[in-house]
Amino acid sequence: MQVREAMSTPVTLATPDQTIQQAARLMLEADSGVLPVGDKERLVGMITDRDIALRAVASGKGPKTPVREVMTGEVKYCFEDEDIEHVARNMGEEQVRRLPVVDRDKKLVGILSLGDVATLHSGGAAGTALGDISHPGGKHSHG
Repeated sequence: MQVREAMSTPVTLATPDQTIQQAARLMLEADSGVLPVGDKERLVGMITDRDIALRAVASGKGPKTPVREVMTGEVKYCFEDEDIEHVARNMGEEQVRRLPVVDRDKKLVGILSLGDVATLHSGGAAGTALGDISHPGGKHSHG
């Protein structure tokens, strides 16, 4: 099974110049805790509700803080035509719960979450990935 068969679409995108308040509003409207951040059709980061809470609010930053100040700039992603088992293993190794999905031209086409994998693929990939992700640490740890 390929990633495109499990990914969520459409994708709501934030920009680096938007405020965290605007990003939070987009998250609310999309019913999502994460937004890819794009600049001129280029994926430049990810922002999560956790980033807003821990990197902004807990540090005393206000709602007008630009997304670029609290987003994660190093973006892990996968391709829509990759094998889901392979991507799920990588998610576990990298300890990430969501990955932006791009086409071979690196245009954003979706988001793959561990929940997407678990819903469509009841085999061992989701369980293995969740076990690996649940260990403390990882790329997006705020500890």
